[in-house]
Amino acid sequence: MLKIGLDAMGGDFAPEAAVKGAIMASTEIGPESKIVLFGDKTKIETILAAENCPADRFDIVATTEVIEMGDHPAKAFQQKSDASITVGFAYLAKGLIQGFASAGSTGAMMVGSMYAIKPIDGIIRPTISSLVPTVSGRFALLLDVGLNVDCKPEVLCQYGLIGSIYAESVLGIENPRVAILNIGEEETKGNAQTKAAHEMMKASGRFNFVGNIEGSHIFSGKVADVIVCDGFTGNVVLKMAEGLYRINKALGGAQHKFWEAMNYEHIGGTPVLGVGAPVIIGHGCSTPQAIRSMILSTEHTAKANLTEKLRLAFKD
Repeated sequence: MLKIGLDAMGGDFAPEAAVKGAIMASTEIGPESKIVLFGDKTKIETILAAENCPADRFDIVATTEVIEMGDHPAKAFQQKSDASITVGFAYLAKGLIQGFASAGSTGAMMVGSMYAIKPIDGIIRPTISSLVPTVSGRFALLLDVGLNVDCKPEVLCQYGLIGSIYAESVLGIENPRVAILNIGEEETKGNAQTKAAHEMMKASGRFNFVGNIEGSHIFSGKVADVIVCDGFTGNVVLKMAEGLYRINKALGGAQHKFWEAMNYEHIGGTPVLGVGAPVIIGHGCSTPQAIRSMILSTEHTAKANLTEKLRLAFKD
């Protein structure tokens, strides 16, 4: 049985949005999978009853505390030992669940990822990534999008391998094209960081490196399937894209599938790559639809056996 953990107390609209999203996902996950809800058992069961959903469709792990958005992530993770996020990571570390997702405190989720699950041996720095739509009709992977705002060239080179393995295993892209985000396509373009990273990635031979990619080509799908950058740059790109989506929607823009694919509700969350188990972090404002997508993404990542594939790639 594949068990996917969900922090039922995480997010601006928890536990209602989280539980309703879990109900939606429970009808779509595989027959060998089950959702485990961590949180206030009384509140969870009350919502399930109101939705006419039998409680035995889920495993419920009762917790009595919540790590709030305003809490100091590291201190709260340590002091609130019965918080839904803390207990969820404890289950993940023990192998009692095979993936964990939350729309709660991003900081606490990263603390759990780094200290309860821990990075995979050989990986210098884990990364958080985001799927970005392309006009070609399939998603590309952008990493890092905010975890490491400053990255050494060797870290960026590792992101190329991590992203390539994710794109192939989870997105189903054969021999994915990996590029580094830069101010020009020529090898001589960029700052010291991107030039050095370019040399390392070109010499690596462990993934299909195609060179530099300009920002104007990120969403084309013509150049790369995996786009590598530091977390500062990636976060700027991601938030710009989210802003353009909101503007387009507010102005009544064309309902093209490209713009609809940019809706975070259909993606669900951001995977933490390079740690010892599948972890997905959702938007704080996640709706039930976004929670549903986050759970399905967590299940898909766990089924793809991504963690073991990364372990094998970095074992030396």
